[in-house]
Amino acid sequence: MSSFRLAIDGRTFRDSHGRQVTLRGINVAADAKLPARPDLPSHTPDKFFDGDGVFFVGRPFALKDADVHFARLRHWGYNTIRYIFTWEAIESAGPGKYDEEWIEFTISMLRLAKEYGFYIFMDPHQDVWSRFSGGSGAPMWTLYACGLNPRAFSATEAALVHNTYPDPEKFPKMVWSTNYYRLACQLMFTLFFAGKEFAPKAIIDGKNIQEYLQEHFIAACQHLAKKVSEAGGLADEVVVGWESINEPNRGLVGIQDITIVPSEQKLQLGTSPTAWQAILLGSGRACDVETWAFGGMGPYKSGTALVDPEGVIAWLPVDHDDSRYGWKRDPGWKLGECLWAQHGVWDPSTDTLLKKDYFGSIPSTGKKLNYEVFINEYFMDHYRAYRSAIREVHPGAIMFCQPPVLEIPPRLKGTADDDKRMVYAPHYYDGLTLMTKKWWEESTHSYERSLITIFRNRIWNVDVLGLLRGRYLSPAFAIKLGETAIRNCLRDQLSAIRQEGIDNMGEHPCVLTEFGIPYDMDDKYAYKTGDYSSQLSAMDANHFAIEGSGMDGFTLWTYVSLNNHHWGDFWNGEDLSIFSLDDRPLPNYSNPNSKSTTSLSNTLDPPSSGPRSYNPSPPSYSQRQSIDQSTISHSNLKAALATTSITPAPPSTTPAHLSTPGFRAAEAFIRPSPIATAGALTAHAFDLRDSVFTLSLTAQTPTSETAPTEIFLPDFHFPRGETGVEVSGGKWTISSEERRDVDVQVLRWWHGEGEQDIKVTGVKRKIAYAAGDEEEGYLDQCQQSTCSVM
Repeated sequence: MSSFRLAIDGRTFRDSHGRQVTLRGINVAADAKLPARPDLPSHTPDKFFDGDGVFFVGRPFALKDADVHFARLRHWGYNTIRYIFTWEAIESAGPGKYDEEWIEFTISMLRLAKEYGFYIFMDPHQDVWSRFSGGSGAPMWTLYACGLNPRAFSATEAALVHNTYPDPEKFPKMVWSTNYYRLACQLMFTLFFAGKEFAPKAIIDGKNIQEYLQEHFIAACQHLAKKVSEAGGLADEVVVGWESINEPNRGLVGIQDITIVPSEQKLQLGTSPTAWQAILLGSGRACDVETWAFGGMGPYKSGTALVDPEGVIAWLPVDHDDSRYGWKRDPGWKLGECLWAQHGVWDPSTDTLLKKDYFGSIPSTGKKLNYEVFINEYFMDHYRAYRSAIREVHPGAIMFCQPPVLEIPPRLKGTADDDKRMVYAPHYYDGLTLMTKKWWEESTHSYERSLITIFRNRIWNVDVLGLLRGRYLSPAFAIKLGETAIRNCLRDQLSAIRQEGIDNMGEHPCVLTEFGIPYDMDDKYAYKTGDYSSQLSAMDANHFAIEGSGMDGFTLWTYVSLNNHHWGDFWNGEDLSIFSLDDRPLPNYSNPNSKSTTSLSNTLDPPSSGPRSYNPSPPSYSQRQSIDQSTISHSNLKAALATTSITPAPPSTTPAHLSTPGFRAAEAFIRPSPIATAGALTAHAFDLRDSVFTLSLTAQTPTSETAPTEIFLPDFHFPRGETGVEVSGGKWTISSEERRDVDVQVLRWWHGEGEQDIKVTGVKRKIAYAAGDEEEGYLDQCQQSTCSVM
């Protein structure tokens, strides 16, 4: 027994009864990256550069609406929330100026989430450093502190920013992610992790810029953690842990030649400057830059383009008033001039590159640098400082350690950093689907089409992780043909990621803290027709992979309460939210006259007729339903959950055949899952096509009466009275667990010791898949082969 609500036992989570806990979670929320006052989605240029006067109270949603959103997520079976916040939300006004109103708002939100029984871990989120460099995270003043001028990023392509793009509607999809390889982001992460090595002249308030940035970031997070702990009843009870900085990046650390794109940089899209060209562009020089596009096999060179800043530079002018934030810049750090030129990397008077390998080794010692050195030294130095600061105010905090995306984690096994309350927290996205926004490639495109003739991901995909790890003699061998091989390969990539964590970090749980799918696939075809078959297939494939990988949990990206079909998640053209105001909820098919189903026998045969197969007609929706915000209470919470919007919406003027609302692939993400396993969970899987859930475990002792194995059963797939259960032994019951008027259907199973199995058969519904119907279930197919590597 543990005193913690969520304990860690080697590779697994345990509850206070010693049962293995599976974290089934969701990221709340993507729009927490954006200020709420003024409301600044990424496509809005107005007031964008007023970065000192922004406030995040109201993110992820208004406190008065929180019951609706938390209840919805709980009803869908989520027991975990990765709570998104940014450094900017805490400290936007200037160094050391914390937004106490936002902190109090956040504490109130966490306290309400506690009433729904969530496990929450806090995520200090960033993407490409800051909103002002095209992403999210750090306050605007951090860019000024490093001598950069955000207003000049557009002309110099130091960053591609949606807010300043000439036509926000045409902002290229996923191009924001290329900012990791442009001047602003490369500079900021280089200084954040290694400023003392590469920019010793960058002194501010008597400290090197590396110390200045890291200390402020860590102090801001610690201040929030301290306030949460001091609030009482939150730390360890609902806030179980803290994640390290989201998707860290090494900047230029370890780049051996800045005149070429390093081989490890797999992402190229749009203009793709080398680091040297990015430096020149940032100093106002014109460059012919390669352009790249993203095709079925990944990035490919599409041509070249002249990028001409016409003398505009990305650096603050010499006469900039540097007293704005109260810091004192060392006289040896000159404004109006490239910081790398000041350190002898190049000569601006002749535009001559002097040290193309400057970042490939430590300038003072000559020690060669690479990713391995970065992750085990520079990243870990920061992680240790962050961990110490959090644990100082929240001693029991579980630390979710997140290395760079798809990179090998740090070597901690058997060291002092092999922390018993640490979790490996990787990310994984199916890159082809995310970048192309297609699950299939279609040869016809008509809103009334009924025939899809060519499927892309249905036919092939690529083992990205295998390519990155050098497991193939040729990229051609990384191609996986057929949906079965693709699904297996997604699973095997996640299994390999989990194993890398064990091999390098030691025996710790592995939680996939981000994965997801773009809902605006196929040029928003689903939004025009209500046909979410592509999204359903992609979402099901991702969940199948997680279930088969042996991971200890996940948090799906993402939930956005205001998502709509036009602007998606309101950030950089992304549209990954599982909820949208423009879609309808999955119907509830539970039998209202059946409160529970119970078996006291050793086994129970499924209904003699087998799982029923039918396609009940969904309710008709001519427009979005709504409920007045002011009337949301416990008495009408269930009614609010049955609507797609909590605010009134005008009727659509779009022709009916182009505005058919769909279920947003909810059939695939609202799925059964183990909650608490009395023993060791050995396998579990859900066959969506046949509506069959299976689970295997090994128990050292028989279950106690008060702590059986518990499984979440969504009533859509498993209506009470229409669900069959087969067990290897013991007794079971299916009933609803009510928390704040929210029903969560749970199967409880009391079983003996040893190897135990359960099979739950629900209602087989006619669900439209991108690939069409097949006689054989997914699991039957996928278990017949594995993802082979060289």
